[in-house]
Formats: sequence, structure tokens, C-alpha cells
Amino acid sequence: MNATQFLHMLRARKWIVLSVLFVTVLATLVVSLVLPKNYKATASILLNYKGVDPVTGMTMPGQLLPGYVATQTDIIGSKNVALRVVDQLGLARNPAVIEQFRDATEGKGNVRDWLADLLLKKLDIAPSRESSVVEISFKGNDPAFVAAVANAFADEYQKISVQLKVEPMKQASTYFNGQLKLLRDNVEATQARLSKYQQEHGIVSVDNRLDVESNRLNDLSAQLVAAQGQLMEANSRAGMANGSTESPDVAGNPLVQNLRIGLGNAEAKLAELAQRLDRNHPQYQSAKAEVDKLRSDLNAAVKSTSNSVGNNAAILRVREAELRNALAEQKKKVLELNRTRDELGVLAKDAESAQRAFDATAMRSSQTRLEGQVEQSDVALLNPAVAPVDAAGPKVMLNVLLSIVLGSMLGVGLALAAELVDRRVRSETDLSDALDIPVFGVIDWNMTSRKPTGLRRLLSPRRLRLN
Repeated sequence: MNATQFLHMLRARKWIVLSVLFVTVLATLVVSLVLPKNYKATASILLNYKGVDPVTGMTMPGQLLPGYVATQTDIIGSKNVALRVVDQLGLARNPAVIEQFRDATEGKGNVRDWLADLLLKKLDIAPSRESSVVEISFKGNDPAFVAAVANAFADEYQKISVQLKVEPMKQASTYFNGQLKLLRDNVEATQARLSKYQQEHGIVSVDNRLDVESNRLNDLSAQLVAAQGQLMEANSRAGMANGSTESPDVAGNPLVQNLRIGLGNAEAKLAELAQRLDRNHPQYQSAKAEVDKLRSDLNAAVKSTSNSVGNNAAILRVREAELRNALAEQKKKVLELNRTRDELGVLAKDAESAQRAFDATAMRSSQTRLEGQVEQSDVALLNPAVAPVDAAGPKVMLNVLLSIVLGSMLGVGLALAAELVDRRVRSETDLSDALDIPVFGVIDWNMTSRKPTGLRRLLSPRRLRLN
């Protein structure tokens, strides 16, 4: 069916379309006038999601999420908030409401839950697209009641938003209190171990004591090196002075030198007497005895000097051994101090770590405790709901306009259905489509202004149009 055929069909069945349209509009008008008036009250709240936390002074990161407003909208429309509204308004204690609940549910369930579900069905929450304002609307038959319910939802949402923020902080504060006790005990235990270790080892300051002992170790090392050098020199001198007159120590001895001079003079005198006197001459015997005595004294002096050099070497050898033993003891003491310092450092670090953990936990516990005591809400009531003067519905004019559109569509649909059931030939196109033969001519009835009747109708002129 083309557009021309559709228009012919509407012209032919216009009474069906008009009848359906009239009935639809009339029914809509009657229903709109009969229905009770419906009122709507709206309360506007402001979500301060860009606010600053009064305790920490930082922007709350959880409120900067894209879904924050949607989350708050879900909280407003939750059953928990609806139950709080029921309790605040005292609806569950109203005898008339209880009677309605029994009639509607036959006493099954809870009246609070039933009322909460009814309130949520008539609640409308509309967040703004480009701002943080949320409108809470409630519809009902009583203007004062709908305003009271809208304001109650806004008020209970403020309270539950504070509760949702404060309750986790209180639980966290309780947890931190338990942890603080454990950390305090740990700090006391580590400090006790550190003090006990210092008392057992007599440590006042490990670093100062270690510096003194290290300096002493260095001094002993230097003394040992010097003693070893002196011992090597003394051993060399003792080796050269062992029964030898060529030793510098022996040769440089004044007594040996004097005895050598005296022995030389006595030998010269004995040689002179040997040339003049016989060996048995008393002068010769006296001179020879003097030479023997001087030689004996010289040998004794050389031996005494050699022994003195050897004794000096022995003394240096004993000193070197003592220094070596003292250096070994000092090394052992320094190593023990190093081990003690390491152990003390570990205990000190444990005590510092325990103290830092305790301080950090105490700070966080104090902050959490303060956050748990803040009763300030991030939600502000921007516009409280007032009892509406004009009814929000039913809207008679809007309903009539919608009924005109709906009735027109319904009438056209019924006309089209009737045409499909009872198909008529209304144009040359319908005839050509129905008989599948060409149309050679169409009689065009030229109707006068006054509709002819009887014989005049039979004799009225016709015009034949040939294709």
C-alpha cells in the first residue's frame, strides 16, 4: 500500500479514526479528573566531596573517585536509610498504618520493612550532572507528609554518612590500642635487654672505649716494631762480641782500651829486659808477671764486655716477647670489643626499631581516635523540602495531549486493520492491482455544490477521462 492508497483508506474510514480518538481522549480526561491529586516535595543536599579533612588537613582521596556521587545516591535509596526514616517519623506505631499493613500482607512480615519498601517506591533521587547537588523527591497525597518524608531522608542520610565514616575509625582505634600495648611491651623488653647487656659487660660507651683500646693497640704495635729492631741489632752485637776483641762494643770499652795500652807497654818493657837479662833474672820475672797479669785482666774485661752485650740482647729479647704477648692480648681485647659493639648495636637497633614502630602507631592511633570522634558530616542540607501548594499530578493537559497522540495512532491502526479485513477498490491503482489488467478510462464525477437526488442525480453530467 502506497501513500495514495493509505490516504484514500483514511478518508474512507475517518469515522473509525475519529471515534477511537474521541473515546481515548474522553477516557483519559475522565481518568485524570477522577484520580486523586498527587504532590511532590524535594529536598536538595550538597555533597562536599572536595572538602578537606578537619583532622588530617588533607583532601579525602576516597571522595575524589568518579563513582562517589553514584555511591551516595545508592546510600540515600538504601533500605537502611528508609528504616531510619520510618523510625524517625514513628510510622510503625500508627494504628491506622498497622491496620493497613495487616490488610495488605495478612500479618506476614514486619511493618517496618513494609513501610520502608513503600517509601522507597515513591522516592526519587536525582543527582546533578555537573555539580555535587542531589535532589531527594517524594510523592504522595498529603503535602505535609511528603515534605516531612523528604526532609527525613535528607536528615537520616546525613546521620548515616557520619556513622559510615566514624564506625570504621572507632574499630581501627580499638585495633590500634591493642597494637600499642604489644608495641609498648616490645619496647620495654628491648630496652631491658640492652640495659642488661651493658651492665653485664660494664659498657658505658662502646665507641669511646674502643677508641682508647685501638690507640693502645697501635702504640703496642709501634713499640713491638721498635723492640724487634733493637733486638736484631743487639743479637748482631752479641754475636760479634762473643769472645772477640774486634767487636765495636769490646773495642770501644775504656777499660779494655786502657788494659790494652798497659799490656802493650808491659810487653815492650819485657822485650827490652829479655834482651839484657836472663829469664831467671828477678826483673825479667817481675816484668813477665806484670804482662801476664795485664793479659789476664784484658781477657776478663773482654769477657765481661761480651757478657754485657749478650745480657742486653737477652733483655731486649724478653722485652720483645712481652710486647708480642701484650699486643696479642690487646688484639683479643679489641676484637672482643668489636664483637660487643656489634651485639650492642643489634640490641640498640632493635630498641630503636621498636621505639619507631611504637611512635608511628601511637601517632596513627591518636589521629584515628580523633577521626572517630568527629561528628561533622560531609553533607549539607542546601534546600529543605516544603509542603507543595500545587499538585504535581495528574497533569490533565499533558495527559490529553498524550491521549490525542495515542488515540490517533490507535485509530489509524484500527482503520488499517479494518481495511485489510474488508478490502475496497478506491482508486484506479486498486483496480489495476486487484484485476491485474490495464485501466483504459476513469469516470470523473463532477459534483455540484448541492448534492443531486433522484432523477437529477441520474441526469447529472459525467465526464469520461481516457488513459
